[in-house]
Amino acid sequence: MAGGGVMGRRAVLRGLGALGVLGGLAACSSPYAGTRLTLATGGTQGVYFRLGNALADAWQRKLGLDLRPGVLSTAGSVDNLRLLADGGADVVFSQVDTAADQLERSTPGDPRAPRALARIYDDVVHVVVRASSPATTLAGLRGARVSIGAPDSGVYVIATRLLRAAGLVPDTDLQAQQLGINESVAAMESGAIDAFFWSGGVPTEGVSRLATTLPIRLLDLEDVVKEVRAAFPAYAPGTVPATTYGIPAPVTTLLVRNFLLVAASMPDDLANALVKGMFEAQPELALASPSALTIDPRAAIGTQPVPLHPGAERFFRLLKTS
Repeated sequence: MAGGGVMGRRAVLRGLGALGVLGGLAACSSPYAGTRLTLATGGTQGVYFRLGNALADAWQRKLGLDLRPGVLSTAGSVDNLRLLADGGADVVFSQVDTAADQLERSTPGDPRAPRALARIYDDVVHVVVRASSPATTLAGLRGARVSIGAPDSGVYVIATRLLRAAGLVPDTDLQAQQLGINESVAAMESGAIDAFFWSGGVPTEGVSRLATTLPIRLLDLEDVVKEVRAAFPAYAPGTVPATTYGIPAPVTTLLVRNFLLVAASMPDDLANALVKGMFEAQPELALASPSALTIDPRAAIGTQPVPLHPGAERFFRLLKTS
């Protein structure tokens, strides 16, 4: 996602410095000291959870919060969007597809409608099988025991779309189970399932850990990528490099943009401060997960079809003119 080389990154850093971003936001008289924030993330072995905890640490320090933001482990994007709509979370991680679906269901002027702080990184769709599995494509999973993601997850949404493109109906052509990343990894280790879907950053901790105890492969999705993208243009083609998780060769897959979302009703100054704090903390986020290496102001504005929150929009507009 990020580009422009060393000179481009230096220009971005100069712009951040001109805005006072690099100097930090926290102060003894922070206007945000009493602010209470809750982040909705995902499974504890996924990238959302790792980045959510890193963001909570950074935001407490950089915004001068009295209390560290709460970090919720959830089923994923669909669950997170419901929490946002119900007021159970203030900042949520979500995939672009589920965020777009939620936006379509929102009524004009809805104060709980999703608004984006930033595009953060791209998820990579994984279909994990044992290295000894006879399946080489999605169609080869017919009759297999397959986890298609937790019921309220973005994984479930994309898994069902991919399976339909391969001519498979989860409830009839598979022994489908709806498990999150933690449960899917455990079920694969115990031999309870033959394959599982996952959409997350590369590497995902749970899949990396699984690969140390069990030889695995990722199915190549080249035969269904074109059809799925024609129906759902929010997805992009991508590749999982060879040696990732010990796989012997690169595989074709789908990429799914990830956003940080807040409610439309969040005050502009708070949304602006959260975005500033995130970019200040980018090196720390990258230590929490390599996926954060692609968090970059030039790519972060790409949140279509979800509108940027006005506070976030102001941050990027000022950065562009600095």
